[in-house]
Amino acid sequence: MSFPPLPDPHGIAVLALVGLALVLFTSKHLKLETSSLMVLVILLIGFELFPYEANGEQLRGDDFFSGFGHEALIAVCALMIVGNGLVRTGALEPLGRLLATLWKYSPSLSLLLTLVISGLLSAFVNNVPIVVLLLPILVSVAHRTSQKASGLLMPMGFATIVGGMSTTIGTSTNLLVVTIASDLGMERFGMFDFFLPAVIAASVAVIYLWLVAPRLLGDRDTPLGNFSPRVFVGHLHVEEESFANGKTVTEVIEKSGGNMTVAQIFRGEDRRIVPLPDMILKEGDRIAVRDTPENLKEYEETLGTKLYNEDNVRLDEDIELRAEGQQIAEIVVTQGSPLQGRTLSNTRFDETHHLVVLALHREGQVKYISQKDMSNVVLRTGDVLLVQGTEENITELKKAAEVLVLDATEDLPHTKKAPVALSIMAGVVLVAAVGIVPITISAVCGVLLMVMTGCLNWRDAAGSLNAQVILIVTASLALGSSLLQTGGADYLAEVFLALTYGASPAFVLAGLMIVMAVLTNIVSNNAAAVIGTPIAITIANRLGLPPEAFVLAVLFGANMSYATPMAYKTNLLVMNAGGYHFIDFTKVGVPLIVLLLAVFSFILPMIYGF
Repeated sequence: MSFPPLPDPHGIAVLALVGLALVLFTSKHLKLETSSLMVLVILLIGFELFPYEANGEQLRGDDFFSGFGHEALIAVCALMIVGNGLVRTGALEPLGRLLATLWKYSPSLSLLLTLVISGLLSAFVNNVPIVVLLLPILVSVAHRTSQKASGLLMPMGFATIVGGMSTTIGTSTNLLVVTIASDLGMERFGMFDFFLPAVIAASVAVIYLWLVAPRLLGDRDTPLGNFSPRVFVGHLHVEEESFANGKTVTEVIEKSGGNMTVAQIFRGEDRRIVPLPDMILKEGDRIAVRDTPENLKEYEETLGTKLYNEDNVRLDEDIELRAEGQQIAEIVVTQGSPLQGRTLSNTRFDETHHLVVLALHREGQVKYISQKDMSNVVLRTGDVLLVQGTEENITELKKAAEVLVLDATEDLPHTKKAPVALSIMAGVVLVAAVGIVPITISAVCGVLLMVMTGCLNWRDAAGSLNAQVILIVTASLALGSSLLQTGGADYLAEVFLALTYGASPAFVLAGLMIVMAVLTNIVSNNAAAVIGTPIAITIANRLGLPPEAFVLAVLFGANMSYATPMAYKTNLLVMNAGGYHFIDFTKVGVPLIVLLLAVFSFILPMIYGF
């Protein structure tokens, strides 16, 4: 076994940058979009200052901007917008109600049906809308049947990823692999060209997720299951000697530490006054405050007031507060949500929706409980806010469809535009499937139709786009192009063949798939796919075998995002909503990866005749 000679200085520099990119992409201190932009900028500056010449052509920095206009990225963005149209209009609500009804008769069979349907839908629709649809249903089912939601949410999330492998539009990874392979001279895959091996593997995966995965997951408490109503309304009576007497509402709130939420001011027998900031409080006023019993007692002492309940009964240690008509719900921060990338104080969430935020769950743990701590935390996708409020306020928030609301009901948002949105999505898929126009064109037409029919406005459309996806795809395309043109891809392929020298073609294919599966769980599925595709084609050409098999090994391997919560965006959604920890993904995800690797390593060589 001998290793190939190193490429020229440009190739060596690009290989070093690939190594740096892998480190940056896994950094906890840098956002993925920041790391992606850093890699792109290094390529831009490096090749602009030191152009690369090969075969009479020159590769300069500005050539790497082409990734922003790449057809795969355009298709990914357009499909994200069209998928958001399904969410905002509640187009999948009838299916959700059907599944919720079936749970009443046979929970076990209903779980199987949920896994199958979610997988099939994800073959044609981005799996984020599917997860957003099913999360509230499964949380509601868990509460009504006294089950743990942890046994349902992760299997459902994984089923959507498994289903996404089966068509060219199932995931952004598939689109990238198929498009890059076509750019490199391969005949373009049709939408259903690899449906058969994907469905065989998906069938095995669904059985595992149905029968085995729930048993591997311990009883995890969801944020909703850890709390009962714990914020109450207390009346702080202003006495003559109280600090509040003669002070403005703003001064009183500042005295309390800035955390007190004043609901109303009562003056006289039944006069209610809106608590404007400059309103001056008087003796005899009653300040209605929503907070925990501990904080209410603290306000009583700090302000020199006396604490009563709503029935005008003096509260002491022997009389408990009541929270009649109050409910608990979870608010999941999803891609495109008005809360994403903002703080609670910026959005004035509690004032706008008349809900009290009790806690913030992140990465499977309660990160913040104090309102003061939470108010200035920048919210991320997957964060879960535990809120309390009246049934009416929670229902209104759910109907607005701007955030994902999980509570103990199965109410789903639905609008009159839902059939229109569903028809547009079906048309986008059908037109591309029969080969009338490519998916890039049909998806962009779908975006226009969603906006023109009122299923989405332009603000919703812009919110559908994900800077992280755009930058990681663009940076990955730039890296892949530089690897290919400087000979770095050929070098990596030769090294891989040297390491697997003497092994059977099936073993080489399995080894490539394993490398992709490892990369996708550590780095990024799109980065793994873009870097791996040219390497796969080179390996196939060196071995004299069908390149389609090795390209599919990259595609399937890069979709195996099961072992870590950060490997895929839907993993983060189910992680916090289900109360999972990092190790839960490893326990369930690694066996699933091994299972799929075994199935594909057997099926692909058999289909392609080696």
